[in-house]
Amino acid sequence: MCQLLGMNANTPTDVMFSFAGLATRADEHGDGFGIGFFEDKGLRLFVDHYGAQKSPVAELVKGYPIKSGNVIAHIRKATQGRVALENTHPFVRELWGRYWVFAHNGDLKGFAPRLHGAFRPVGDTDSEHAFCWLMQELAKAHASVPGIDELSTTLRELLPQPAACGTFNMLLSNGQALWAHASTHLHWLVREHPFRAATLADEDLSVDFAALTSPSDRVAVVATEPLTAGESWTAMARGELRVFENGAPRAG
Repeated sequence: MCQLLGMNANTPTDVMFSFAGLATRADEHGDGFGIGFFEDKGLRLFVDHYGAQKSPVAELVKGYPIKSGNVIAHIRKATQGRVALENTHPFVRELWGRYWVFAHNGDLKGFAPRLHGAFRPVGDTDSEHAFCWLMQELAKAHASVPGIDELSTTLRELLPQPAACGTFNMLLSNGQALWAHASTHLHWLVREHPFRAATLADEDLSVDFAALTSPSDRVAVVATEPLTAGESWTAMARGELRVFENGAPRAG
């Protein structure tokens, strides 16, 4: 099973503690890794078809001072599509003058809707095909840039279609919000004042967030499985779509 990591914050936030926890799981998921993070409307994307434990790109990322309001990372265990750079998540497309970043954990059988126009897969994964279809349908549904609530409503109408064909845990962001959809395993938490220390579940590494944050900071983290011990992670329900904005789950 692939591993997902998403972060949404109300101020640019360091994601490397959570990424370190994700990277420790690359021993069993060695078919590639990637991370995309927004800087205002701009996007930095690092991907490699080598696993995060061996990749020199991963070493570069670990030393890069990533601070962002929206981050999506992925550790791949291939189910469809060969192990290759073009099949490595996250995938990126442009829509309405903004970058959209997508990563998927799961396996879709028989989901091959017709694609036309600007959105076509470069690789041969079910994940990228589903992402292109999703972008295509969003573009068809809205003539101009919709608000977050309107986008969420459209996504709730669209996402059951790929989900009906298998496992569709996914993360999606346009730099304004983070959308998380669960089929099987997806968990989330919010860190806010009063901040405490946290320890990674898979590695002896701890961070005292109180020493690194201000009382106004807030960050939401989404992961396939809880990354830390001693924090209150919430499991998402099957078919649930949750939207995070400014480091908190959006109501509705």
